[in-house]
Amino acid sequence: MWQEHAQTPSIQKTRRPFEFIDNILEARSGLLAYIPITFVTICLLCGASWQIFLSKNDPARYQCYALTFWFGSDASNLLSPDQCSFLLPLATPQPAFHMLPIEYPPLTLLTFSLPLLAPLPYYQLAFAFSMSLICFLIYWLLLKYGPRGAAPVFALYILIGGVATAAERYDLVPAALTLLAIIAAERKHWTWAYIALALGTLMKIYPILLLPTFFIAEQQSQGRMHLPSKNLTPATTIHHLWYTVQGLRQWVWKNALIFFSLIISITAVFASLNFEGGVVSQLSYFLHRPIQVEATSSTFLWVAQSAGIPLHIDNSYGSLNIISPLNSILSPTCTLLLALGCLFIIGMQWRGKLDITQTCIALLLVFIATGKVFSPQYIIWLMPLLAYAGAFDTFWLLIWVSLSALTTLILTYLYTRPIDPLLIPYTPGFFETVTLRNALFVLITLTYLFNWFQARQRRPLPPLRSEKETRPL
Repeated sequence: MWQEHAQTPSIQKTRRPFEFIDNILEARSGLLAYIPITFVTICLLCGASWQIFLSKNDPARYQCYALTFWFGSDASNLLSPDQCSFLLPLATPQPAFHMLPIEYPPLTLLTFSLPLLAPLPYYQLAFAFSMSLICFLIYWLLLKYGPRGAAPVFALYILIGGVATAAERYDLVPAALTLLAIIAAERKHWTWAYIALALGTLMKIYPILLLPTFFIAEQQSQGRMHLPSKNLTPATTIHHLWYTVQGLRQWVWKNALIFFSLIISITAVFASLNFEGGVVSQLSYFLHRPIQVEATSSTFLWVAQSAGIPLHIDNSYGSLNIISPLNSILSPTCTLLLALGCLFIIGMQWRGKLDITQTCIALLLVFIATGKVFSPQYIIWLMPLLAYAGAFDTFWLLIWVSLSALTTLILTYLYTRPIDPLLIPYTPGFFETVTLRNALFVLITLTYLFNWFQARQRRPLPPLRSEKETRPL
């Protein structure tokens, strides 16, 4: 009896730290709820600090785009001589409002221009702070609208996988807009959902891939589209598909038209200033870009080299790329796999097997897995959606955290070892680490598509006003 009383205080002491952590994870308001994101934001700023005053990184590139757009090509003289050397040689000086980003949609100038309010030497620091605010916004959205534990899990994901990229790239902006669009759609605020999706597309083209998902979800939620049974044979699939298309006149088109109106009108404004930069350059950049050294398909090129098929590394299109005779075969093959994957996923949504959030996650997984480029910041696109979907059980915490850690290792360690950038892919361990990371990503993609280990399982969303906890659409 005496021993039981003696052990009680020690047991209580060991429980206190765990209770404190549990309180943080459960909190939805108050200072306690914001402890994780405050700590993570400090880590993000520290992680970006080693790049902040470099003249050859992404924020330095953003600064060139913003300055030359607002003040003309001569504004590049305000910066160090080599900072804007990536801009194409100009026959004559260009006036203000004429030079547009080469590889990014023109509306990104809004994101790039806000840090210009700070003194020029501190542009990159101001940009890092602005991305930290976007990170806070995503965290707040997940606290308010996500399932229990979603916000701290997002903080964990962004800490491990985005500590070197979240504050140094602008990918948090389209990621936040995509999350806003999904939150609005699941609450049937369809107009706002399409507006957020359009703005995300105007920031980074990838959200346009999700447009069919939103359209199908809108029609089915309003009873305007036929919902077939989940188990179909090939013959009955064709029958149900034809029956669905016959109901086209009943579909609601207003919000889709709003989406395209925003895309076309804003693009037209920039095209009137510079058609080449406003329309052509982004499409040309995407179509002609070679396979990047981190892309999933790059593994096949490295293996083919050991079989005698030559390759060489090229520093172009803002990344390190692989030039190989097999590029002409791999690129269309990956495009075909992307098309087939998207059709398979959209078909699952049409049959009611996936909700809108699950469909968006599946599409992005397939898009990245089959893409010609796999930049380290691409996993940021998925982090808010995975947290919102409740993807933080044992499988996700093990596999996604491992994948994120490998991505950070590749950027912060393997990319920084050689002095010559062209030697980076030949760094010992580079190929093996990239292959392992890509294998984990393909595993996650297949696991999600076929729902192995119940990977698609959603968690209850918080109550809406006085309602009980809601399930996703």
